[in-house]
Amino acid sequence: MTTEHVDVLIVGAGISGVGGAYHLQTQCPDKSYAILEGLDSFGGTWWTHKYPGIRSDSDLYTFGYRFKPWVGAPIASAEEILKYMGEVIEENHIDEHIRYNHWINDASWSSKDQQWTIEGKRKDTGEAFKYTCNFLYMCQGYYKHSKGYTPDWDGMDDYDGQIVHPQTWPEDLVYKDKKVLVIGSGATTATVVPAMAADCEHITVLQRSPTYFTPAKNENVTADHLRKLGIDEAWIHEIVRREVLFNQEEFTQMAIEHPEEVKKELLEGVKACLPEGYDMKHFTPSYRPWQQRLAFVPDGDLFQGISAGKASMVTDEIERYTKTGVLLKSGQEIEADIVVTATGFNLCVLGDINFSVDGKQVDFADTVTYRGMMFTGVPNMAWVFGYFRASWTLRADLVGDFVCRLLNHMDDKGMHSVMPTLRAEDQGMPRLDWIDAENFNPNYLQRSMHLMPKRGDKPEWMHNQDYWKEKEEIPVINLDDAAFAYQ
Repeated sequence: MTTEHVDVLIVGAGISGVGGAYHLQTQCPDKSYAILEGLDSFGGTWWTHKYPGIRSDSDLYTFGYRFKPWVGAPIASAEEILKYMGEVIEENHIDEHIRYNHWINDASWSSKDQQWTIEGKRKDTGEAFKYTCNFLYMCQGYYKHSKGYTPDWDGMDDYDGQIVHPQTWPEDLVYKDKKVLVIGSGATTATVVPAMAADCEHITVLQRSPTYFTPAKNENVTADHLRKLGIDEAWIHEIVRREVLFNQEEFTQMAIEHPEEVKKELLEGVKACLPEGYDMKHFTPSYRPWQQRLAFVPDGDLFQGISAGKASMVTDEIERYTKTGVLLKSGQEIEADIVVTATGFNLCVLGDINFSVDGKQVDFADTVTYRGMMFTGVPNMAWVFGYFRASWTLRADLVGDFVCRLLNHMDDKGMHSVMPTLRAEDQGMPRLDWIDAENFNPNYLQRSMHLMPKRGDKPEWMHNQDYWKEKEEIPVINLDDAAFAYQ
């Protein structure tokens, strides 16, 4: 087995990894790099998810890269996103650096050699491989692609129908003229239900608690108007990005300061899409806006099926599965030929790779995060973990800039490694959960919070999820601060 060495090893060829490669090429042109991807193509989420109607739940003017203009409708299909990413890869010759079907098992850091050793096995040939690198750039995402989260309900083995998770959708699934039950109330449900409703005999959404939905036309009036004026697409992209981000910032602030007013506005928007007299309990969450992610509904398509009588909402909890469907705690039974469990992700902390530093295994729950990008006790490594309230890619771009600036700073100082380290003033600082549940509490994070790195009570040691602060703070981080230990 030969060993290949690169300056920077990127893990993952999804939206973060492809963006990271672009930033490396443009900001650190002398650095060699490779991208290891466990799947057999690029795209990550947009490659693995095959369920009907798969689309973004963020607008592509901000979910797209800042350096590559988006020219389509704000909400895009997986096919459109993959085409866009493919163009980025081709235009920048990133494909020469991607190694597909490379599944990583172990990553070990040697302070003596000042480098990482990465070992794994190729999924296509079964061959073992080994890479060494000076810096490890983790862009693999945050959930397990191989298996989604499905609660273990009583009686599931008794059910005669088919249970399907959207993350592992069977290509041969036939749902035409079938009774379908979709369990869950988030963005996946808002996507799959309108895509299936016309073909099903009937589709029922069962939710334990409602989600906030935002119906609106899948268009950007500003972009469309500027195109009519013949404005260059790069200008349009930047102008619309700024407009969208400005509006999102205002909305987020309103949700925090005036939650009841925002709640009323959101519910009125949904009510206007539903039949007169519809019971709004199915669309009235118990939490304030933005404690969980809003689900955008382009052109109100989720509500069209309800108005047409092809889809219905049930707010209740499952008692158990039966032979023909599910029995609810209220005593109601829902019959279904197919049950779709749109019940979320299984969190994956840094790819579930076995990490070690100088022979000692790393437990990331024992580390403290530096701004949600690096970790105490772990040298020469950065992780892209995006935003919940804003588009993931906004943070991927910020982290890309930070990594490149850090690498160039190390070269200027003649240093080989850098590691976040608690300063004298940080001693005794409380170690808190990765995310403040009061501000954001999706179930997939709450289930796995014990696996995540800790945060402190100072800005340097938090993952604050605030793009509008971070876009000002991250570019001017003092790389000579005592929080960075260099060798």
